[in-house]
Amino acid sequence: MSAHTYEESKTIARKTIIILGIVTIVEVLIALVGKGYMISGFVPYEWEIGSFPIGLAVMYIAMIALSLYKAILVIFEFMHMKYEVKSLVRSVLLPTTLLIWAIIAFFMEGNYWLNSREYIEQKNMEQVESDMQPIGEKVELESVEDAGH
Repeated sequence: MSAHTYEESKTIARKTIIILGIVTIVEVLIALVGKGYMISGFVPYEWEIGSFPIGLAVMYIAMIALSLYKAILVIFEFMHMKYEVKSLVRSVLLPTTLLIWAIIAFFMEGNYWLNSREYIEQKNMEQVESDMQPIGEKVELESVEDAGH
């Protein structure tokens, strides 16, 4: 635990809340400008390099970075990780990073199976044309009634 007085703790909390508010406002502005709602005719999410949407990627990276900053700020200030022993901080943050890795892996796996399913359904709908001809004589099979059974 920290050895802050009540007034120091209030000042730190107030400063943290103001920083969180400013970062949230910046995130909202990035989203509004990035989607073209703030500036008429300015639509950066449609910018592309080849077929790669560079504007959308920059907007997503900025939003993820700001969100991670806010999460780290909350963890270290309001959950008091800033004032804990380093080994405790590592024992809490390492499983969290593994959880984030697992979530990313599950999304990638799900996307792979979705694309595979669409590919298989597309292949099942295709008609195959063949130039193959049967070899030999045409054989007619007797029906069960004609065989006298």
